[in-house]
Amino acid sequence: MYNKADEKITEKLREIAGRDSVFTDEENLKLYSKDYTENLSYNPEVIVKPVNTSQVSSILKLANEYRIPVIPRGGGTGLSGGALAVYGGICLSMEKFNRIIEIDRENFQAVAEPGVITQVLQEECEKQGLYYPPDPASRGSSFLGGNLAECSGGPRAVKYGVTKDYILGIEFVTPTGEIINSGARVLKNVTGYNLTQLLIGSEGTLGVITKIIFRLVPLPKFRKVLLAAYNNIEDCAKTVSKIFQAGITPSALELMENSAMQAAEKQLGKKFPNGEAAAQLLIEVDGNHEESLMNDIELIGGIVSENGAYDVLLAEDNQKMNEIWALRRCIGEAVKSISEYKEEDTVVPRTKIPDLIKGVKEISSKYGITTICYGHAGDGNVHVNILKDKLDEESWQKNIDTAIREIFTLTVSLGGTISGEHGIGYSQKSYLPIALGSSEIELMKKIKMTLDPYGIMNPGKIFSD
Repeated sequence: MYNKADEKITEKLREIAGRDSVFTDEENLKLYSKDYTENLSYNPEVIVKPVNTSQVSSILKLANEYRIPVIPRGGGTGLSGGALAVYGGICLSMEKFNRIIEIDRENFQAVAEPGVITQVLQEECEKQGLYYPPDPASRGSSFLGGNLAECSGGPRAVKYGVTKDYILGIEFVTPTGEIINSGARVLKNVTGYNLTQLLIGSEGTLGVITKIIFRLVPLPKFRKVLLAAYNNIEDCAKTVSKIFQAGITPSALELMENSAMQAAEKQLGKKFPNGEAAAQLLIEVDGNHEESLMNDIELIGGIVSENGAYDVLLAEDNQKMNEIWALRRCIGEAVKSISEYKEEDTVVPRTKIPDLIKGVKEISSKYGITTICYGHAGDGNVHVNILKDKLDEESWQKNIDTAIREIFTLTVSLGGTISGEHGIGYSQKSYLPIALGSSEIELMKKIKMTLDPYGIMNPGKIFSD
């Protein structure tokens, strides 16, 4: 189906990008063979690191002509195998596209390249009183381009939305090498099809993003963090919708069960406040008026207490808030260090979170597997980590796929879907028909074929072969 990136192709890549930007040594191939998805590893045949859009265009024209797979790569922090070179080919690393081109304070906009680290853009914006809210757990290492490819969310999506809500336009290169500019530096735009939003969340299968125009918002002046501890996870989950029903929209509302907190404590060598609790809610509010935030905190404190919280802690100073957030942010990595695992990125309506968690625990008990649940309860996005733990290899291999299918079927039956922010990528593609009908999948494939007639752009992702 595809040709290899042999020495002839490699030499052509050197002519396009320069000899010092093309790599074929075993050490680099191994380094770029993985992302953060389980223990999967696929070597590309060559790595190229372009420095401008013209080079990206020439590389894609070459790959299209010779029918060679191209795998766009950002920071390599993806959790669904989106950056894996499953058919070999050219790994197109965007790490040299690392400039913040402009921060426009007057119009609340920024222009940046896709290789900028998310946290770097956030901190540069904050220096000017501006805020870029999308907040993935990997913000200290993930690239902006990868955030767009997966439509990243994070804890603060509950109030501020996800990546797609902050993108006004992009420059991208199609799989056949055309350079396209979509969107504009305006807040309203219905000028033709919205190609910008088509690319966001497409997981690198429709083109390579080379420039991004962001919408920003004012940086909130104050924030408060509250931790509510529960004796059981059911009461904890049921409280989530009660907070919104009271007319409060937190800037973050995170749910963590006990085993997730224990993993975080071990990872960082620090104790979680009330770390012995069966489950906790981490609730953050932000805004420009401290008195108003304290009123919200008092109201939230009453709600969580009325719904089963046995202890409520308020963190007001930055040091305490940052310590709590550091523990929360390390949970994903900490849980994955326990044993072989599968992470599922389920999302349901908020009111269905108790039903989802109850069902997940029943399914895991049936198959003797361990599950740890945590995540962004404020928008219904619960990360279900399935661990091999002490299960024997035969039982793990026999039951893991069936268990995942039952969890996803339950999720869809509750009005949810199988990925909120991690994408389908390579690891989840066999489960796509659980969430989408054949007509929807076929339409997506036709869109893919229109832009990528030879299927060279990040093949083996989203759709089963």
